[in-house]
Amino acid sequence: MDVFCIDIGNTHTHFGKVSNGSPEAPREVPTDSLDHPDGALAGAIREFAAVVDCPALAFCSVVPAASVGLRALFSQLALPPPFQLTCEAALGMAISYPRPGEIGQDRLANAVAATAFHPLPSIIIDMGTAVTFDIVTASGGYEGGIIAPGLRIMTHYLHQQTALLPDIDEDFSVAGAIGKSTRDAMKIGCLIGFTGMIQALLDAVTGELAERGERSPTLLATGGTIQFLRGGLRQKLIHAPGITLQGLAHAYSLNHRRTL
Repeated sequence: MDVFCIDIGNTHTHFGKVSNGSPEAPREVPTDSLDHPDGALAGAIREFAAVVDCPALAFCSVVPAASVGLRALFSQLALPPPFQLTCEAALGMAISYPRPGEIGQDRLANAVAATAFHPLPSIIIDMGTAVTFDIVTASGGYEGGIIAPGLRIMTHYLHQQTALLPDIDEDFSVAGAIGKSTRDAMKIGCLIGFTGMIQALLDAVTGELAERGERSPTLLATGGTIQFLRGGLRQKLIHAPGITLQGLAHAYSLNHRRTL
């Protein structure tokens, strides 16, 4: 089954086709322009819908206003509303988190994919505007996670809260650990601090799982700022750039079968 999946994030919206559980490389558009009728997302939806009689369409969103815009776009394209992933849907996993409605839909999609396609327990690290850790175990299903500031939030906050520090929006690459300019000093502080934060959080979660007698977890990573991990981590991460789309497609298949 081919499913066209859309992941609406705070800054960017990622989309692409998932064929029999295998996601193509995600494409992206700015979230604030996703509902443009002549944009890249609309064109991709038209192309996908043109070759099948009953197109399978799914999305998740952390931006309610953008969800409204996406539904309006589907209406303009004369297509039925897509399936939206929520905690009430069939997920193929348990949720032991006390307040399931608080879980971001993208995080649910990631956990669905981890459960369906990888050994448990799993830790999924999504390095986007915010950094999220999600923990899935065989006994508890989706158990919970961590939310931390992303790399861009770090630099933007420094700019907002000071009088003289610039806003960094260019490439983060910089050599060495001693900054020779204000911009380089900020980049180094955030880059090395970002990697240290990821490592410290990962150590805390893996340590807690080990105390409970869980096996060594599968570590899955996605998100645009994964490339900036300075010097890498002690543990091996599996780079899974299409995991959110993969989880969306699997959830669609579970719920489609349930309604037949």
